[in-house]
Amino acid sequence: MPSFFPYRFCPLGDSAVVAVFGDTIEDALNRHVIALCKKMQDLSPAFVTDLLPAYSSLTVFYDIHVVQQIKPGYISGYDYVCHYLENIFKQGVDTAVTEEETVVRIPVCYEDEFAPDMQELAKIKQLSTNEIVQLHSAKKYRVYMIGFLPGFAYMGKVEEAIAVPRKKLPQPVRAGSVGIAGEQTGIYPLSSPGGWHIIGRTPVKLFNTTGNDPVLLKAGNIVQFYPISRYEYKHY
Repeated sequence: MPSFFPYRFCPLGDSAVVAVFGDTIEDALNRHVIALCKKMQDLSPAFVTDLLPAYSSLTVFYDIHVVQQIKPGYISGYDYVCHYLENIFKQGVDTAVTEEETVVRIPVCYEDEFAPDMQELAKIKQLSTNEIVQLHSAKKYRVYMIGFLPGFAYMGKVEEAIAVPRKKLPQPVRAGSVGIAGEQTGIYPLSSPGGWHIIGRTPVKLFNTTGNDPVLLKAGNIVQFYPISRYEYKHY
């Protein structure tokens, strides 16, 4: 059964269109966006230079010079791209193609050395640290989008019992740190200021410029965390 969601278009500068399908974080909506992104990748229109899927929107970047060569003279380049996308969206997409999402298992050391905010979170949520580890690692998380830093995956949703608002002020965060902000969890691929509550760290590199593909996680992936000891972390 093809998937359909209402949408609206917004210009982004002079060479991009944002197709907005909503303003919520929902698995079905995100699957729809990613399926549309994959469909556009398969079609590979000559004028498209990049595609950026987010929680509930898809940004289509285009080469205006290519568009000018193929569009009718009576419409603008922006309108031409919008009309092209409308025709694609009317066909709908089969979100079943995203059901075979790649599951990525990521080890995390939740011990105090790597979890500077664990004790505070335990106090706020009135849970033991073991309960937090169990709740965080027992669930599989959907990668909704990549952003903020190269390879930073916004994932969700965490159990309500460990959901916590982001910090009011950002603090230095080490690369590989695993954090929670609101209903989402994520991994800092690089050392950076950040406002997420850090409850562990992974030895896995999320961003590696020496590989063929520098980014480990992709939108639509499913992530499963599993606990490891300090020894396992050091010898990973």
